[in-house]
Amino acid sequence: MRNMSLAAGAMLLSKEQLMSRDEGILDQNYGHSVCRWCFNGIKLEELCEAAQQIGIKSIEIIGPDDWDVIANYDLTCAMGNAPFISLREGINNPANHAKLQAGYPDLLRKAADKGIPNIIVFSGDRNGLSDEEGLENCAVGLEPLVKVAEETGVMLSMELLNSKVNHPDYQCDRTEWGVALVEKIGSPQFKLLYDIYHMQVMEGDVIATIQKYNDHICHYHTAGVPGRNEIDDSQELNYPAIMNAIQETGYKGWVGQEFIPKREDKLASLRQGVEICTI
Repeated sequence: MRNMSLAAGAMLLSKEQLMSRDEGILDQNYGHSVCRWCFNGIKLEELCEAAQQIGIKSIEIIGPDDWDVIANYDLTCAMGNAPFISLREGINNPANHAKLQAGYPDLLRKAADKGIPNIIVFSGDRNGLSDEEGLENCAVGLEPLVKVAEETGVMLSMELLNSKVNHPDYQCDRTEWGVALVEKIGSPQFKLLYDIYHMQVMEGDVIATIQKYNDHICHYHTAGVPGRNEIDDSQELNYPAIMNAIQETGYKGWVGQEFIPKREDKLASLRQGVEICTI
């Protein structure tokens, strides 16, 4: 039985609301997901219950220890993670290659066994590297990992993050740099996690970029700009238009809510975010 305490944070829907919501979700090519870290103040089991009620099918940016927990609620993890993966000490630094090349193969195989479609990877900070040096180092470090990804059918997904506000010195901070890396790798099992918030902060032109480079993108994250909070009308991005653009590309992956809720009722904010992104 679901824990009815979640009703205080995510009010139960009427039959008519459930039908309307479910019809919208079924009309979409993509599925709804939520990033666990944004709701760390809520127990994982309670977040799973809320996800079921809201229509979310995935809780992401979690590792193998939590995959079985969410599976008990008929949820998947759209984007897997693991403790050895570092945002700052990434694949662009040859000094990190041995550690990452030791950890990723087992993680990819575990993901394949559990039906986890994507595993995250980060470029890391520049630390003085030029774009060209960072690109080459990433390609060298990723080569053996991509082979395992191809063997297992799990996607390696490098996240685009802004270096302007949140992650100073991060190297994969522009879509075109990420696209160049995808093309250099040349594998169907290596693509980009396009974070809408981060790329709006860094370069803007979100819809045109999605339309141009959709073949290089395997996953999306949301958040409001500025502030990385709720994606409601208090921020500058038009998420319904963005979701329509994603839908029109034929994208069939996941859209993960990755905003940091500032309202007291965090689950209500999550519900609202999903409703805004349901077209």
